Amino acid sequence: MGELEGKTALVTGASKGIGSAIARALAAAGAAVGVNYASDRAGAERTVAAIAQDGGRALAIGGSVASADDARRMVAETVAAFGSLDILVNNAAAYDMGALEEITEAEYHRHFGTNVFGPLMLVQAALAHFRPGSCILNISSSIVLAPEPQTSLYSASKAALNMLAKVWAAELGSRQIRVATISPGITHTDGHPVRDWGDEIVAPLIARTPLGRIGDPEDVANAAVFLASERGRWITGADLHVSGGFR
Repeated sequence: MGELEGKTALVTGASKGIGSAIARALAAAGAAVGVNYASDRAGAERTVAAIAQDGGRALAIGGSVASADDARRMVAETVAAFGSLDILVNNAAAYDMGALEEITEAEYHRHFGTNVFGPLMLVQAALAHFRPGSCILNISSSIVLAPEPQTSLYSASKAALNMLAKVWAAELGSRQIRVATISPGITHTDGHPVRDWGDEIVAPLIARTPLGRIGDPEDVANAAVFLASERGRWITGADLHVSGGFR
C-alpha cells in the first residue's frame, strides 16, 4: 500500500514539467489525482494515461487558476470524482522575462493573477473539504533568494506566494492543516529545456549549483510526496529548496 493511499490531490499546471512529475509521483504513492491544465489538454491526458498505465487513478481537469469560478469548479470536480480532497499543489505559474521599462499592466495582472490570486482562490475552495491532516504545497522558486535581472514580476509574485504559505501555516495550524513551500532551483523541463541552452549558459548555472548538475522534475516531485505524506507531519510553514544548493 502506498503512503498516500486513500488520499486525493489536485495539482495545478500538471500537463507537463514539474506539475506532471508531481501528479505522477503522488499517484505512484497511492493518491487519486486531479490533473489540472489551462490549455494543454493533450498534455494533461498524457499525464493521466501515464498514471493509469501504472495502476493509478487520475482525471484531467481544465481551468485557469486565475479565474475564481474556475478555481472553485476545479476543486468541486476533484471532490466529485474521488470523494475528497486532501492535498492541494499550487504549481501553475506565469513566467515571462522582460526589462523593467517594458512591463505592462496586463503582464502584471497575469503574473499576480496566476501566481498569487489563483492559489488564494484554490485554498479558499479547498478548505471546505479539507480534513485534519490535509496539506497545501506551494511551488515557488529559488529565484526569490537568488534574484535575476528582468524577472521583476515573476520574482515578486513568487515572494508573495512564499509569504502566503507562512500566513496560511499560522492560520490553519489549529485545524491540523499543514502548508509548505517547495522552491526548485534550475530544473530541466520540456517547457524549460535548460540542458539544451548551450554550454555558455548551462556551465555558469551548474557552477552556481554545489551539487553540480541541472535538476529534474522528479527531484521536486520526490519532495512533494515527502511533504504530503505522514513523514512530513511535523513540517509546516517551511520553504524547502530543492535546488542542489543553487545560489
